[in-house]
Amino acid sequence: MKKVIQMFVAVFLAAFLCIYATARLNTFHGYSGKDILTVYNWGDYLDPELIAAFEEEAGMKVIYETFESNEAMLTKIAHGGNAFDVVIPSDYAINKMKEQGLLIPLDHSLLPNLKYIDPRFLGLPFDEGNQYSVPYFWGTLGIIYNPEMLDGRHLNSWHDLWDESLANEVLLVDSAREVIGIGLDRLGYSLNDTDLDHLHEAQQKLFELVPNVKAIVGDEIKMLLANEEASVGLVWSGDAALIIDENPKLNYVIPVEGTNVWFDNMVIPATAKNVEGAHMFINFLLDPENAAQNTEYVGYSTPNAAALEYLPEETTSDQRFYPDPEITDRLELYENLGKRMLAYYNELFLEFKMHRK
Repeated sequence: MKKVIQMFVAVFLAAFLCIYATARLNTFHGYSGKDILTVYNWGDYLDPELIAAFEEEAGMKVIYETFESNEAMLTKIAHGGNAFDVVIPSDYAINKMKEQGLLIPLDHSLLPNLKYIDPRFLGLPFDEGNQYSVPYFWGTLGIIYNPEMLDGRHLNSWHDLWDESLANEVLLVDSAREVIGIGLDRLGYSLNDTDLDHLHEAQQKLFELVPNVKAIVGDEIKMLLANEEASVGLVWSGDAALIIDENPKLNYVIPVEGTNVWFDNMVIPATAKNVEGAHMFINFLLDPENAAQNTEYVGYSTPNAAALEYLPEETTSDQRFYPDPEITDRLELYENLGKRMLAYYNELFLEFKMHRK
């Protein structure tokens, strides 16, 4: 009976794959290489309606693929197995891609909508002059918490996470730079610190946090916090906005000690087959109305100054997600630490996770 079931499953899968392949071929039938645009982005990080609108406006078909981390994206592009036309990496990853010759310079004459980007988000250290990248979204790393579950208490500091009253109440994102970073911030060190003594000290400080850590999780952190499975979490600001939208009881803060400010950006890989189409797509997303629509869908902060006019005032005036420059100016960008140092961060993080068991 088991073999019959296995045979049935195999036949079903083969039939499904055949139908899927046929449908995919039919979808792109009649389109040449220049009429197809391949986009590689984070999951659920672009309004599907905008993809459809671009396809209609440009007369192209968009192949949309997603990745879960900058490292996974870098590995796939470096191996050259896929020819992506537009990719959305984070700041420090752009620096790596430049070093490895994985990007082509942008033609700014084909990006007239670049003028709508807030000047304070241009010319950042990872790509001065925006020779290779255009800002897409930005945000911070911070603390989300439920005051009702904390008897009305409000948090504003990394120091608060260590309070013994939060035993088994804190959720952490499963990411080495972020978790090691809160240990560094807690001690007043840089998020890009490479001093081994400082890093070891940060790890020891994190060991003291263990009794308060309920779990180290991935995307499910949004659901767990919205459903009040924990009262405190370490999250990115865009995720915080989505969680608060689901459960308005929660609040998000940028810790007083400082934190990471990050930027995701649009780039064109050196292996792109449709460079002209890539510029068209980037310029399309820079249109203020399109940028505003995308912002409302994704939930993160837009660097597009003109797009702010199309967003609700309650969104753009929210200092939690659109903090004043005097706040963002004292926050830190992640730097490219190099393969060896990044591996050391990952090793310290793995030891921290093992310490919890």
